Amino acid sequence: MTTVATVTASLTRHLDRVTRRRKRLGAPQVLVRSPLLEGEFRYGASETPFHAASVGKMPTAVVVMQLVEEGMFTLDTRIAEILPVDTLRGLFVVDGVDRAGEVNVRNLLDHTSGVADYFEGIVDAGPGFLDLILSEPDHLWLPEELLGFSRDRQRAVASPGEEFQYSDTGYVLLGLAIETVTGVPFHRSLHDRIFTPLGMSESYLMFKSSPARALAPISPLWLGTVEASTFTSISCDWAGGGIVSTVDDLMRFDIGLHDGTLLSSSSSAELQAMRHRFLRGIYYGSGMMEIRFEEFFFLLRGLPRPTGHIGVLATQVFYDAVHDAHIVMNFHSTREMRRSFRTLIEIERGLARLAR
Repeated sequence: MTTVATVTASLTRHLDRVTRRRKRLGAPQVLVRSPLLEGEFRYGASETPFHAASVGKMPTAVVVMQLVEEGMFTLDTRIAEILPVDTLRGLFVVDGVDRAGEVNVRNLLDHTSGVADYFEGIVDAGPGFLDLILSEPDHLWLPEELLGFSRDRQRAVASPGEEFQYSDTGYVLLGLAIETVTGVPFHRSLHDRIFTPLGMSESYLMFKSSPARALAPISPLWLGTVEASTFTSISCDWAGGGIVSTVDDLMRFDIGLHDGTLLSSSSSAELQAMRHRFLRGIYYGSGMMEIRFEEFFFLLRGLPRPTGHIGVLATQVFYDAVHDAHIVMNFHSTREMRRSFRTLIEIERGLARLAR
């Protein structure tokens, strides 16, 4: 007979093995909450804040949809109607034609605008962006510089609406659009619209704001073999994922996203309408992903399809509607994505056993 005790013991053994194999990386941070667990499962230093990486695209998308609900703009509004010409200059040139006037808010949310990706995209010359983060650790990146990197060192990858191409540059534009229509800094919108209403007192936008509670050092953050948690250059994420949070605060966010606190059901459904394939087994809506485990391995067929987002540091926030399970994880490193997904599979298998 499968019990909560046997499932949590199995998850603990799995994570103990993972922690031993991670050596100097230490224990990952994991929090799972579901009625099937009769509460929650925790592992690692759950009280320690960490850089959430691209998990932060979900709060950005939520603020965009809140502004849509308030009538500030629509998903079909051209971004050129919101942002100045100079901000968009050179970002959407395809075959010598500037197509910035064709890009709408939806294109930026679902990564179909055609704009390059400053963080991991191909550069015409010189070092890639990750190399700059490591070689210039004291550099404080401003949103305009991030756009400048794509403008000067990269090329648009497609005409607006033609292709799905994941782009942090596009989310910087969304952050600037939020600032323009609200008249307040992007981080203020995060606090006023999400962090404060949900009681996320340990969350903030790194280098831009502070948490409601006392500031604590963030957990280690490994870019390859380099521990970069104290680097000023990790300011490069901003609206594409510059949030620092804890597993508990991100749990509060995920619950608020799915219980109607943050968005109407129609707006939430818009974010979760999976129109594009990101990678095998991972599909993309508008600021949210869906995992289809059966594409990873045929024996995983039958597991639910959780929705949420991952980050390059092997951060994950997902909601499994079948088991009413909220899952938050931080594996601290760009080299730990595989282990984080193996753990997600272990969690889902455990929940499935309890549901039988």
